[in-house]
Amino acid sequence: MLNHPTADLSRTFAALADPTRRAILARLEREEKVSISALAEPFAIKLPAVMKHLDVLADAGLITRSKQGRTVDVRLFPEPLRQATAWLERYERFWSPRLDRLAAHAENKEAEMRRKNK
Repeated sequence: MLNHPTADLSRTFAALADPTRRAILARLEREEKVSISALAEPFAIKLPAVMKHLDVLADAGLITRSKQGRTVDVRLFPEPLRQATAWLERYERFWSPRLDRLAAHAENKEAEMRRKNK
């Protein structure tokens, strides 16, 4: 059985796995609150599918919804993203040196190609 923080992290990463959900989060990052109908507008999917995506985001704790009259507004709740970032940063020491070596290799190859083309 998963402990609570690990289960939360799993839900966060599962929610982030879908490009539609990432696009929704990106929109919410730019705007303080957005109605569900406005969120659904740019997608080539029907409103019920958008609602399912919002349910996944809400289950992961990434959004909050509030109703005013007939309008439901959605807001970003970034705390789970902070937790996921903190978890990833613990492992950065493993891939960062490799990425640095890859960048140095690419720069060397580029410099080599420039020397050959002169």
